[in-house]
Amino acid sequence: MLESSLIVLLKGFTLFAGLIVAIGAQNAYVLRQGLKRQHLFATASICFLCDATLIAIGTIGFGTLSLKIPGLSKIALWAAVVFLLFYGLHSFKSAWTPGAIDINELDIQSTSLRSNILTTLALSLLNPHVYLDTVVLVGSFVTRYTANQRIFFAVGASLASLTWFFSLAYGAAWLAPFFQRPFTWRILDSIIGCIMCSIAFSLALSAVNNSF
Repeated sequence: MLESSLIVLLKGFTLFAGLIVAIGAQNAYVLRQGLKRQHLFATASICFLCDATLIAIGTIGFGTLSLKIPGLSKIALWAAVVFLLFYGLHSFKSAWTPGAIDINELDIQSTSLRSNILTTLALSLLNPHVYLDTVVLVGSFVTRYTANQRIFFAVGASLASLTWFFSLAYGAAWLAPFFQRPFTWRILDSIIGCIMCSIAFSLALSAVNNSF
C-alpha cells in the first residue's frame, strides 16, 4: 500500500508540475518579486495556498459527485484524456514557436505587503485557467482512485505547486536568465508535451482495460 500510495503521490506531482510551468502573468510576477527580494514568502505562500485549496475542492467535489452520479467517473476519465492530449499537443506547438517571460512586463508601482497580497491573489484567482487545471482536471483525474489514494494525489499536486513557487521566488536571480530565453521554454514545453501525452495514453489504456 505504501508503494502504491507513493506512486499516486508522484503522479499527482508530475501532472501538476507539467500544468503549472507555463508562461503567464502569475509566474512573471513571482519571478520579478524574487528579483526585487520583496515579500518572497508571502508571494510564494499565497500562490501555493490558492492552488492547494482549489486542488482540495476538485478532489473532494468530484469524489463526492462520482459517488452520487453513476458513470461520472468514466466520463471524467475520458475528459481528462482528451484534455491532456490537447494540452500535450499545445505544448509541442509552443515548443515550435517558443516565447519567454518578460519580467519587465508588469509595472509594480507599490511594494507594500498589502498591495503585494492583493496582486498575488488577483493573479492567482482571477485566471480562469487555474480552475480548469485544479478543480476540473485534477478532480476528473482522481475519480479513478480510492478515497485514500485521492489524498495522496492531492498532496502530490500541492507539493508540485509548493516546490515551483518557492523555487521561482527564492531562486529568481539564478532562474531569470533562463526563463528569458526562448530556448529554455522550447525544452520545457517539449518535456511537458511528452509528460502530458504519456499520462493521457496511460489513462486511456487503464480505462479500456477496466471496461472489459
